[in-house]
Amino acid sequence: MVDGPALLKARFGIEQPGVEVPDVIAPLLDRRVVRRYTEQAVPDSLLDALLAAAQSAPAKSDLQQYSVVVMRDAPRIKQIADWIGTMDWIATAPVFLVWCGDMRRGQRLCELHDMPHANNNLDTFLNTAVDCSLAMAQFMAAAEAVGLGTCPISYVRGHIERVSPLLGLPSGVYPMAGLTVGWPVFRRPVSMRLPPSVVVHRERYNDNALERDVAAYDGRRREREPTAPGSLKNNDVYPPREGVGWSENVARQLSVPERFGFAAYLRTKGFDLA
Repeated sequence: MVDGPALLKARFGIEQPGVEVPDVIAPLLDRRVVRRYTEQAVPDSLLDALLAAAQSAPAKSDLQQYSVVVMRDAPRIKQIADWIGTMDWIATAPVFLVWCGDMRRGQRLCELHDMPHANNNLDTFLNTAVDCSLAMAQFMAAAEAVGLGTCPISYVRGHIERVSPLLGLPSGVYPMAGLTVGWPVFRRPVSMRLPPSVVVHRERYNDNALERDVAAYDGRRREREPTAPGSLKNNDVYPPREGVGWSENVARQLSVPERFGFAAYLRTKGFDLA
């Protein structure tokens, strides 16, 4: 029998009275990021089953506008880890997946049937990203169900000009995120999430209680997992100090532009974005 209240308390740091947790969704509440992996290989037969589960995710209008590049070559995985620089543990993963938004396939299908591809626009870009995200999330859930660990890596977009040639990505295809996959060395603690009162809105959007609820959340997170000054975001812009909460650390990150060349890069890869 699953201890639903304990799982909810671990996830949010507060009681969630009245919430029933069916056994089948308990593993999702207990999901944890994994950043250290054993040397045990992930069999091809298992990996292919997990990729099949990923392809079973919903796709906008059945267009299936994504691709995934499977990397097993350790030196090539290490090259990506070295480019990122701050995540050496990526190189310990026996499998590294790069999930890609893919407009190219649709373009080729239109060409195959002598029709114009009339949807090279921002909406198509968003659809490729959503299709890709849904597939990756389903892969993660399937992988964790069999005891594997995963960690998404958005930083592949921070080195997109290197990652794309390494993978031979053609026009119309871009890396959305990497994903490390392997057998965990250990299970990390559950990451505390914002309370549902901040994220879940009933009928209409209402963030009137944001300041109060986030302040309480900052306090809970600070008590459980205080942020060390050295791990704060953008210490070269804002002086590091003790006692910074989650919300201020988020503001530190969001106040400095990240990947501002991403749109320009996508245009070089054939995306209109108009």
